Parts: sequence; C-alpha cells; structure tokens
Amino acid sequence: MNFKWLGPVALLAAIYIGDQIRINRPGHKYRLTVEVETPDGRKSASGVVAVHPDRSYSRGGHTKTAGDAVYVELGGGKNLVALLAHTDKNLELDGMSYVALRAYIAAAGGGKRVSFNEMNRQTGVVPVTGAQIPVLVTFADPANPATARNVPPDDAAATLGKGYRLHGISAEAVPNGFWPLDFGGTLGEPVTRGIQAKLPWLNGADNAAATALRAAALPGVEAVDAREAFTRK
Repeated sequence: MNFKWLGPVALLAAIYIGDQIRINRPGHKYRLTVEVETPDGRKSASGVVAVHPDRSYSRGGHTKTAGDAVYVELGGGKNLVALLAHTDKNLELDGMSYVALRAYIAAAGGGKRVSFNEMNRQTGVVPVTGAQIPVLVTFADPANPATARNVPPDDAAATLGKGYRLHGISAEAVPNGFWPLDFGGTLGEPVTRGIQAKLPWLNGADNAAATALRAAALPGVEAVDAREAFTRK
C-alpha cells in the first residue's frame, strides 16, 4: 500500500473538518427560563437554545436558532408553552435569535453596549420583557393540537384560570462548550430537546403544528414553517 498520500489527505481532512466546525459552531447559546405562579406555588421550566450566525462563504443564509419550545407543567392538567416565535402583526420566527442579545442590552441600560459577537462572553441572568417575550400558548389536551389557546403574558389568568400569573421569563448566556461534542458536563450544555414527547402530534402530520397555531388564533400562520415555532434543528 502506498502511504505517500496519507499525510496530505489527513491534512486536507483536518482542514475541512475544522472549517465546518467554524462555519456551523453556535455564535452563542442561552437558557430561556419561564416561571409561572399557580395556586399550588411557582412552577418553572427552561431550555437551552443555540444561535448560529451565517458564516458560510456565500453569506446567502441568515442567523438561525436551534432548540425546542419551553414546556412548563403547571399541575392540575394545565401547561404553558413558550414558543420559538413572536408576533409583530404576524407570526415571526427570526426574533428568537436575538432574545438574549436584546435582553442583555436592555439590562445594560444606556451604558454598556452589547454586540452580537460578544454574547458568548456575557454572564448572569437577565429578564426578558415586553416585545421580547415569546408567544405563549396552552393546550387543554397536549395530545390534540386543536386545543391550543393563546396566553397573554400580562393576563395569564384569562386563559389559564384564577390564580395563574406569569412570574417572569429570563435569559442566561451559557458556554458553547466543545461543540459538536457538547454532550453535557465539562463538554458543555447541549441544546435542550423534549417537546416532541410533550406534544406527540409533532411526530405526525405535517399540518398539526399549523393546526395548533391557528387554534391559538395567531396571525400569519400560512407565511411561516409552523413546526419551527415548536422545534428547530
């Protein structure tokens, strides 16, 4: 066997793999936490999402978010889901890439300016408020997408019932870790998955997610990939 090409081939492979990691590595990750006051006390859940800027040579793409919607078990058969979406006249999906950035900018006030490229160096938990709060929905029956209802952040009791109130939503930048080997522990926190186990219809018909968004009376469902409001790769 001729081994003279082994070195150059290995070098080219290493360069290619390194370049793919550079292109696809998250710009930053953040943990989104949702806290709800209930008649039985405060309930919360959180999930880590990754924000991937477009580093391709063509620059033809856009910044993307990978992760799942945050599902909060409220007890008594009730739930609250923070979607990977916002509304600005119509439903829009791109804002999730900037939730943590805008939350840190707001927390900094008129002083320190936080840039997108500095996000992986931010520390601390910051509140997510106002227009940065994702769309909130609840399911009377999590197995049935048609039972989705919109939950106003400032009046959760109107949908969930007396004694339920959104305590707050927060964001916290977390280390990228050794992506793509971020399996947990010292390797770094992976993107949180699990929404498909909570909403089993996400594994089925392609239009089930759109059914849920329409049931919640969200505007502009036809213009987006409805599934991406719940989970993104």
